[in-house]
Amino acid sequence: MTIQMQSDTQCRLSILNRQSTIDNRKFQSGFVLVFVIVAIILIGIEMYVLAGMANTMQYQSHRTYLKACEKNLIASGLAWARENAPKSPGDNPGQMIELDVNELDILGSALDVTFTADGDVPVVRIRTLCSRGRQTLKGDNIYKLKRYDQSETTPGTRENSTGH
Repeated sequence: MTIQMQSDTQCRLSILNRQSTIDNRKFQSGFVLVFVIVAIILIGIEMYVLAGMANTMQYQSHRTYLKACEKNLIASGLAWARENAPKSPGDNPGQMIELDVNELDILGSALDVTFTADGDVPVVRIRTLCSRGRQTLKGDNIYKLKRYDQSETTPGTRENSTGH
C-alpha cells in the first residue's frame, strides 16, 4: 500500500507538473500574442502620423511651386508689357490680352495683361493663374510702367547729366 501511495502521489505530482507546464505555455503564448498585437497597433499609429506629415509636406511643396510659377508669370508679363506698351495712353485702353505661356512650360497656367493709363503713365494689370493637383493660385496685380528715353537701351545705364 505504501508503494501504491507513492505511485499515486507521484502520478498526481506528474499531472500537476504537466498542468503547470501547459499553463506556462498558455501564458507565454498569450504574452507573445499581446506583444504582437501591441506592435501592430504602434506601427499603425506611426503610419497614420507619417501619412499626415507627408500630406502636409506635399501641400507645402505644391504651394511653393505655385508661388514660384506665379512670380515667373508676373516677370514674363511685365517684360512683355514693357516691350509692347502703347505709345500714347489712349491707345486701346482696357483691352485684355491673353499671352501664350506654353513656352514657359508651366502646366495649368494662364497670363492676361491689360493696359490702362494713370495720366501720362501706362499702367498694366497682370492676372495669373497657376494650378497643380487640386490647388490653384490666382493673382491679380497692378503695376505702373516707367517710360525710358529711346536712346537708352537698358534702364539705368544712361550717363549722368554731367557726362561721367
